[in-house]
Amino acid sequence: MIPRECKRLAEVDFPIAAVSKQAAREKSIRHGHPSTLHLWWARRPLASCRAMLLALLLPDPCDELCPNEFILAARRILAPIPGRVGESSEELRAALLRFIGNFADWDYATNPAFVQAGRALVKAAHPEETPLVVDPFAGGGSIPLEALRLGCDAFASDLNPVACLILKTMLQDIPRLGPGLADELRRAGAEIKETAEKELAQFYPADPDGARPIAYLWARTVRCEAPGCGAEIPLTRSFWLCKKTERLRAVRYLVVQCRTAPPHLAFEVFTPKSDNDVPRGTVVRARATCSCCGATLAPDRVRAQLAMQRGGGDIKFDQAGKRVGGATMMAVVVLRAGVVGREYRLPTERDYTAVYEASKALEKIVTAGNGEALPPIPNEPLPPIGTLGFRVQRYGMTEWGDLFTARQKVALSTLARLINKSGENSNPLKALLALMLNHTTERCSSLCRWSPEPYMETILGVFGRQALPMVWDFAEPVILSDSTGSFLHGLEVKEQAVRSDALAVHPGQVHLADARDAILPEESAAIWFTDPPYYDAVPYSDLSDFFFVWLKRALPAHPLLRDPFDPGNSLTPKILEIVQDETRAVGNKPKDRAFFEDAMAHAFIEGRRTLNENGVGSVVFAHKTTAGWEALLSGMTRGRWVITGSWPIASERANRLRARDSAALATSVHLVCRPRVEDEVGDWADVLRELPERVGEWMARLEREGVRGADLVFACIGPALEIFSRYSRVETPDGREVLLAEYLEKVWEVVGRAALHQILGTAEAQARNGGAGALEEDARLTALFLWTLRSTAGNGADAQAAGDAEEEPDNEDAEEDGGSRKPPKGFTLIFDIVRRFAQPLGIHLDAWEGRIIDTEKGIVRLLPVTERARQLFGDDGASGLADRIERAPLSVRQLELFPAAREPTEPQPRGRRRRFATGAAQATVVQVTTLDRVHAAMLLQASGRTNGLRALLAAEQERGPDFLRLGNALTALYPQGSEEKRLLDAMLLAVPR
Repeated sequence: MIPRECKRLAEVDFPIAAVSKQAAREKSIRHGHPSTLHLWWARRPLASCRAMLLALLLPDPCDELCPNEFILAARRILAPIPGRVGESSEELRAALLRFIGNFADWDYATNPAFVQAGRALVKAAHPEETPLVVDPFAGGGSIPLEALRLGCDAFASDLNPVACLILKTMLQDIPRLGPGLADELRRAGAEIKETAEKELAQFYPADPDGARPIAYLWARTVRCEAPGCGAEIPLTRSFWLCKKTERLRAVRYLVVQCRTAPPHLAFEVFTPKSDNDVPRGTVVRARATCSCCGATLAPDRVRAQLAMQRGGGDIKFDQAGKRVGGATMMAVVVLRAGVVGREYRLPTERDYTAVYEASKALEKIVTAGNGEALPPIPNEPLPPIGTLGFRVQRYGMTEWGDLFTARQKVALSTLARLINKSGENSNPLKALLALMLNHTTERCSSLCRWSPEPYMETILGVFGRQALPMVWDFAEPVILSDSTGSFLHGLEVKEQAVRSDALAVHPGQVHLADARDAILPEESAAIWFTDPPYYDAVPYSDLSDFFFVWLKRALPAHPLLRDPFDPGNSLTPKILEIVQDETRAVGNKPKDRAFFEDAMAHAFIEGRRTLNENGVGSVVFAHKTTAGWEALLSGMTRGRWVITGSWPIASERANRLRARDSAALATSVHLVCRPRVEDEVGDWADVLRELPERVGEWMARLEREGVRGADLVFACIGPALEIFSRYSRVETPDGREVLLAEYLEKVWEVVGRAALHQILGTAEAQARNGGAGALEEDARLTALFLWTLRSTAGNGADAQAAGDAEEEPDNEDAEEDGGSRKPPKGFTLIFDIVRRFAQPLGIHLDAWEGRIIDTEKGIVRLLPVTERARQLFGDDGASGLADRIERAPLSVRQLELFPAAREPTEPQPRGRRRRFATGAAQATVVQVTTLDRVHAAMLLQASGRTNGLRALLAAEQERGPDFLRLGNALTALYPQGSEEKRLLDAMLLAVPR
């Protein structure tokens, strides 16, 4: 047994770069990957879980208390694995870390040699008893699955019934029944598909020429309310169908005027030669533009009209079956025998007739289900307006069934009924079929988009993000086809996942339970490893209800599909869920930050109770705000845990939508921790003395591992907490207790000063509030902003101007934007991050609002240099400044900028966003900073006024070193390919040598 005092590998070293590479790569692996068994939000990569588990389970060979038996066994086990083991303890540690990094590769996850070596190492470290790994927030099951792969026992629990059904299938049923379950799934799935085809074929007719539809592309519609118009407006974010170079397709229209009726649009599928040939979308941020008269329909009117249609996903038919309103079919995607690729055609009367027949069939299904305890169509209510990530309620969608069209409801209810008849609820095959139904459901909703992009010409699932945003134009799959979104496609995906899972693991234990009330006995776990809820970032229970309502109909009375804590709740548990959600309350108190911290503290206390005396824990966190971090860490420290290690592992693709032009975290920080044994009071002065050295060492280590920017900032929290959490409390000399929030303020300050030291030199690290030797606040703010923006890809190389992004930005307004409106140019950070590094360094954000930054809805945008031209030079622009410099070269020493600020004007009204004030509201002269002069030189470079630029640069060289010091620092920080870096590099080349 490993002595308690012996350090684990995870507490001394970890192959960050190697594991990060494999964890990020894993996001693109689909075929046969266990994650394809069922979608779960914020699921941890198997690579990082497998690697961290090994590092937690294995002792450090360099520790003097490491058992000699393990050292001998480890050398023997690693001998057949590629790579030199060596004779020294340091070489053995390096070999173990190399094995952990290599084993993170998904290609080795089922490789017998690596799996057997991993299990043998765990057995050598724990010879007396198989270690039990406990995960009380198991979710998608990555941690317990990898524990089983390594030969451990695994206990997985979650409060969410959908998660528990996934866990039971993945961790119990598949390992117990083996690959034979995949064969049974294929047989049973084929039978259900055959029966469903007989019942549903009339609703998905083939074309008369033999072509087979695979998807229908729809648009919700509203009526133009302009006088004399009344035309129907199809709400579309884009008229593109396919952007493949060899097969460009789009829809265009002609306005048809009528004497006795409102004008309407006649559509045509065509081959555009360029983007300019394709009409612009008709809706931007819920504001619709009429293509017939050009009038706009305000967002409140768009919402009101769609609310009258319960979301607008269905067609309105008259008694004869003719379409008279509602959703309109824009195009049909078909496959033709002998033709490569998808083809597109306009809808026909035959297509609309099939939908009409489906609507009549739905009426019969609903009528037949009247009076049943569980109606065949989900009528459970959507969460209240204001719930994180949900906006569809404002458009009249109030029940879960409203998210689906009539034909989709018929198809999904038919599949649910056939699955329900396939066997007993406890039958593992039946549960697997129900999970397969969810695969179809996620791509068979009126919230699914069609992607015309060359790399993904297909239907996208509902959950492109952890939200249910409004979708104007949507795609409906033909579930009887074999394309994406069909039942057969789901069958193939699930079969591959079952076969992969069955080869690697033995059964584990799964329980539906509250993390604050574990059923495990005391000191039963060797490892307590979990990925807890992310404060207020992911509404797990509300999102999972999308699947839960259909699972209940496929598996009625299943013991897991219920809320055991509230029998009257028809959906997944909400009240006890540990998230911050102030739309709900526990008792008479809202589920606010205090609730989250208290609940998380109880969960950590329970984890501490179940961990044995030699055990070790790990907590994964990737929240994007410091408030989330503080809430989690408060729970940990109150639960009497000591952080002994901290490892940031890349878990997201660098080119994902959320990462573009912002500091969205690409890493998940794995905190290694142990229960605090003794209560000791720490001295505040001693803690502060130790903090800078610890953070400085860690920042240097992370930079070498390729961790930068916002990821590096948050990754420094762990080492900083190692100092603070070793004490039960930290006191000042007068006996006052130092709270965690106060300590974290010091951590942000230390990180910021260390960053400034790297960027601008020693003077910046020593200066505070504009002290001697320091550049002005705006230079420090810009430098720290760009430094924080740097991605794990290295120096922001993947960043691009925000205005160049093709996809929609990740904010609430964009949910109604549909990507039609490009965001403003510039680079963005979350306000909370900017405030945290600015405030401790004496940088006053308000002073620079509207001058170098712009803040809106919690996002801070660093203004592009081009947006500062009028502010710096006035109406005359850079040419006016160049003229003055060239006429009177001595004036460059004064460099009078901000001419508008010298002209008396009326005070500007103050809105929610504080703008850079001018006129009578401020002094007649605005102090010109070094950053202003650098930006002025960049704009002179852009204007081509070389004589004025040379005069300015010569004057700046005489003034002192600050201009070049800042210019050289910024050119290393601006992202490659950005306009700012191009101008700055060109300007610096013009500096006289």
